[in-house]
Formats: sequence, structure tokens, C-alpha cells
Amino acid sequence: MLIDKPMPMFALTTVDGDEVTNADLPDQVFLLNIWGSYCLPCLIEHPTFMRLAEEGEIPVVGVNYRDRQNLARNWLDDNGNPFEFSILDESGRFGIDLGVYGAPETYLIDSDGVIRYRHVSVLDESVWREEFMPAIAELRGGVSK
Repeated sequence: MLIDKPMPMFALTTVDGDEVTNADLPDQVFLLNIWGSYCLPCLIEHPTFMRLAEEGEIPVVGVNYRDRQNLARNWLDDNGNPFEFSILDESGRFGIDLGVYGAPETYLIDSDGVIRYRHVSVLDESVWREEFMPAIAELRGGVSK
């Protein structure tokens, strides 16, 4: 389990073909969402991520897990793209480094790149309110002191 440990180092590309590394991650509290075009539960949680992106509540970085680039791009074109960027993990190697069981999963990462919380399954509005909002408030409170 990587809770309270730094995110694994990576150098990959996004679903758009841009190169990304840990240095490209937000330098503030953010969400890391594991998703795939094949994942029906990902479609259920997608409106929550779209709302978060539209409201600018928290940055969301995607990890497109064990999927194909063209399918991932088409899925984002069809359903909207809430991600700052989405890391392409076709082989699943980065997911293995993270300890991913499967899509969807969402990690809460602090401003230092340390994994602070992990939710396995759909992140809907009730999970957002009950689990993530208190954890984010605590992390942000700790950062501003």
C-alpha cells in the first residue's frame, strides 16, 4: 500500500501523446483517477469529475489504465474531459506501481506528491462529500498553517 508514500516515479505519455513525468503533476492537493474506456463504472462517476473540473474545485489527473490510446481519446471526446491531462498506461505497469486493483480508483495526493487516501470503486457525489471533502479540507488546512 502506498498510503503516506510518494507517488511512484514515471515518464510516460498522455492520451494526447505529450510526454509527462512527476514534474508535470500539480503542486497542490489533487485527485488521481484511474479510468478506462471499457469501464462502465467510470462512466457513472464521470459527471462528478466533470463538475469538479468545471467548478475548479480541485485538479484531476487521469490514468488511462490498460486501455488503447485511440479508444481513450474517443471516450474523452464523447463524454468530456475533466482531466488536467491523462497518463496513458497501456501496459498497466504504472498502475501496478501504484497498487491499482482496477478501474475505477481514485487517489488523493497532497501538495508534496504523497498519496494520502485511496478509494476503490465509483467516486460519486456522496463519496465526494463524505470521504474526499473532509480529507481535502484537512490536507489544505495543514498546508496553510
